[in-house]
Amino acid sequence: MVTGFKLVLLGRKLARVRKSAVLDLFCGCGGLSQGFLDAGYAVKFGIDNDEKVLKTFAHNHPASEVFMEDLGNLDVKKFIKANISEPVDVVIGGPPCQGFSLSGKREINDPRNGYYRPYFEFVNELKPKVFLMENVPNFISMGKGQYRDIILDLFAQIGYSVTYKILLASEYGVPQNRKRVFFVGVREGQDEFEFPEAEFGESSPLRTSWDAISDLPERGLEDGVKYTRKPVSDYQKLMRKDSKGIFNHQITEHAEKTVKIISMVPDGGNYKDLPEEYRETRRVNIAWTRYSSKKPSHTIDTGHRHHFHYKYNRVPTVRESARLQSFSDDFIFLGSKTQQYKHVGNAVPPLLAKKLAEEIQKQVL
Repeated sequence: MVTGFKLVLLGRKLARVRKSAVLDLFCGCGGLSQGFLDAGYAVKFGIDNDEKVLKTFAHNHPASEVFMEDLGNLDVKKFIKANISEPVDVVIGGPPCQGFSLSGKREINDPRNGYYRPYFEFVNELKPKVFLMENVPNFISMGKGQYRDIILDLFAQIGYSVTYKILLASEYGVPQNRKRVFFVGVREGQDEFEFPEAEFGESSPLRTSWDAISDLPERGLEDGVKYTRKPVSDYQKLMRKDSKGIFNHQITEHAEKTVKIISMVPDGGNYKDLPEEYRETRRVNIAWTRYSSKKPSHTIDTGHRHHFHYKYNRVPTVRESARLQSFSDDFIFLGSKTQQYKHVGNAVPPLLAKKLAEEIQKQVL
């Protein structure tokens, strides 16, 4: 079998059709890559500067070449000459978002805000047919829109027509209310990319936290333990499809006081449901929040531990968080539990990535 190719029957002849080759910059654990793989692409390269997250990426994307590089200080031309000898059809990636995030300080001169530059350099050198860039919604408004305008102008100068849109993951089948902005650029001469229409919400019910994780047990498990409950939703069946068991489902043992306080919060509630003396035990507005079993979850973060299971008196496990991000159960996270939470929280939901990848395939490639 030849990696990166598939055989199709054309009349009486077998024709070899090349899968579109993908380079994932700031790849993290590989949420974007997983979506493109599931849509039939060949993810050839993944680049990040975090050795721990790259171990998870490499474990789940064994056909990809993985590079640990500081993209902010990389000689892009030299790197490409040494490592990339084949055409790249699609460049994808999410430059670090901490400088733009609502949870950060949102400083205009944060050095992390300049990480779109190496992304641009890779596109300029490789000339892919299309690129996709992801970031937090604040990216397009910070500095009165100057970063958005820089992106649009830079890529226009090298022959790309760029469209962007803020997408809500729950409208594309992800059981999580996560908003992210996506930029898609296509070479001039092609029609501008049109983002896929929402598939859930008005015409089909949003997938809920219950749909996502109600089959996973209350107590923690050793990796690889077989499922003890049957799937009770189509989404759970989808997540289990190629899995050999449950992984990354070790629970957090909370202090007795924490368990006592969260036990007073109902399904879908928050600190406002607590008795007065407990409301300011954590001085953040998302404190003591339970997911609602009847709605998509809140945005999965990197492990701040303020969001709790809708039923159990604990924070979700890594596997439960991964389910809410739409990582299937055969996607295994490596490293310490803290690192695993970070890998999950920083990722693009694979189901949303797949929808975009399918639309790119349909419109551009």
